[in-house]
Amino acid sequence: MNSLRGIRTTKEGETYNKGFKKEEENEQPLSPMARLFHEPGSDVYIIGIMGSKTKICPQVFKDNLALTFLKNRRFCSLQVMDKENGSMEWIPTHVNIDDHVIIAKLDPNMESSDKFIEDYISNLTISPMENTKPLWDLHILDVKTQETEGTCVFRFHHSLGDGISLMNLLLSCTRKVSDPEALPTLPGNNKRPATKVASIWSGLGVLWNSLIALLMFVLTALFLKDTSTPMKGSIGVERKPRRFLIKSVSLADIKMVKEAMNVTINDVVLGVTQAGISRYLHRRYSEDHNGIADVPDNIRLRATNFFNLRATTRVEDFTDMNKHGTWGNKIGYALLSLNIGLKKDPLDNVRDAKAIMERKKTSLEPLFTYFFTNLLLKLFGMKAAGKLNYKVFFNTTLWFSNVPGPQEEISFFGHKVAYLAPSCYGQPCALMIHVVSYMDKVTFVLSVDEETIPDPHKLCDDLQESLDIIKASAQVTRF
Repeated sequence: MNSLRGIRTTKEGETYNKGFKKEEENEQPLSPMARLFHEPGSDVYIIGIMGSKTKICPQVFKDNLALTFLKNRRFCSLQVMDKENGSMEWIPTHVNIDDHVIIAKLDPNMESSDKFIEDYISNLTISPMENTKPLWDLHILDVKTQETEGTCVFRFHHSLGDGISLMNLLLSCTRKVSDPEALPTLPGNNKRPATKVASIWSGLGVLWNSLIALLMFVLTALFLKDTSTPMKGSIGVERKPRRFLIKSVSLADIKMVKEAMNVTINDVVLGVTQAGISRYLHRRYSEDHNGIADVPDNIRLRATNFFNLRATTRVEDFTDMNKHGTWGNKIGYALLSLNIGLKKDPLDNVRDAKAIMERKKTSLEPLFTYFFTNLLLKLFGMKAAGKLNYKVFFNTTLWFSNVPGPQEEISFFGHKVAYLAPSCYGQPCALMIHVVSYMDKVTFVLSVDEETIPDPHKLCDDLQESLDIIKASAQVTRF
């Protein structure tokens, strides 16, 4: 591993990072975007679930977290509000690592280890973090399942950083199993190329798509709501407990569809998501109407799709925020209109997804939403920006995110990783679907409000069945 700065021990179990320069120990204000995540309706937490193929050693985790996480000022600072002006500041503090690493108490009478893990993580969503310590923790569940010898659950307040920076923080603590000195690699290019405008016509296309996206964004913020389906959350859904489910499918199956249809992996994943949601809603409407599928025509169902606005996707030493200017919340989002309904040709779901993503690729919508939110913060303040974000998120149906993960098997502090499953809670919608790849699998991670979606395992099955049907259709087309 890379050499790390020394750690000064203050009291038993307490550590404080010597790596900060003296001037960096002064109070510093939270960025406007970080402050926004403390507003009502935007008080979002990021969950990172990691399955271990080997039994977890808590002391190894504690020792290594002190050498990695505590190099980053955000992970050893309080967020303190000035009651007079409403601003918040990072105030460095001593950190007792034992306050942040929690060993879960096991139920000796548990009937199912998987159900115990589900219930434990769900309970975290109604267990607030204390603001008397930095807003992160790690829960270790020493429970064996069919896939794992143990499970660890990271929890971060979104003000610490967005999902990309936090995922890279975790990955920077991992190494390839095949090469214990090497960081994992992500699929695709290390740097995303800048948008190129090949002609006047393509430039006009970008302008037109961006204007349409802008109009839909404004209308959604004002009044345009999605259809009230069995997936649409009610007022206050952001304060309700969430349940997290993990469904892994074959990456080879997705690649087969990709090659047969000459599309991208993202197109296939979004197409499977649209098909799975359509199947789920068809069944729910049938159950609600005595077996008759009384599905409304022209359902408006949109996903808020998040985009990373950073230029690089390379895994780097994200533990040291002073070395890299990569921290913060640098994400934009776009609204994806899904075409809900059972298709005669299942491949139409992938074709729909490709058309949706092609429009978004020739649009500045993610950049617009990021800069517009920042502009609103500067002109009208935190409350106005918070209300706008809340209205947009609440008026749509789900959050959707799709990120690439390591291509090879990795270990985290010497523990072989079985799976990675990032997600969120606190968002004002009843469903989030986060898709992440790892080795030869693609994992759908669902975050659901069970009052709205009482049978989320069926939705997981619908996603798997949709992929199977799309794959079978693609094989017929291919051969």
